[in-house]
Amino acid sequence: MALLLLLTGCGGSDGISGHAEAAPEQVEADVETFLPPAPPSGLHIPSLGVSTDMFVGLELTSDNTMEVPEGAEAVGWYVESPTPGEHGPSVLAAHVDWQGQKGVFFDLRNLEVGADVIIDRADGTSILFQIDEVEQYPKDSFPTERVYGDTEGPELRLITCGGDFDRSQASYRDNVVAYATMVDVEG
Repeated sequence: MALLLLLTGCGGSDGISGHAEAAPEQVEADVETFLPPAPPSGLHIPSLGVSTDMFVGLELTSDNTMEVPEGAEAVGWYVESPTPGEHGPSVLAAHVDWQGQKGVFFDLRNLEVGADVIIDRADGTSILFQIDEVEQYPKDSFPTERVYGDTEGPELRLITCGGDFDRSQASYRDNVVAYATMVDVEG
């Protein structure tokens, strides 16, 4: 089953709204194609000048909203999604901005198809993903199944806010989602 989550409030500390019906089932993976679980420990997007090892785990809160990272510099990995390199879409979220500071994903909307995204994992491996596409969606039309649904192989989703800032809601109106596919593993 797909996770039913929507991002909100990337300008402040609001949660990510929606409900998680159930985590996607893990598929028995071919060891040559998929990696065993290991949480992310580093993120590098050379074309955007992003390099960070500030990762936090994101869970659901009591009202079924997903936590968001605190601060402009942290990247959150949704712990109910596969770890990078496992079968399915690993979901990372970071702020476009935070209390007047540029967030880790400030330039995510400018990421180009074919750009490299490197994820370091706690087990010492590094995975090279390449961007397939970057899309912007109104929050009320967020493509939950496409973002969180099962995939044929290891993929990555980078999510932040975008579009116009709604001052009355203290939130951006849209979400930016970068879709990437695993192309290589080192270590």
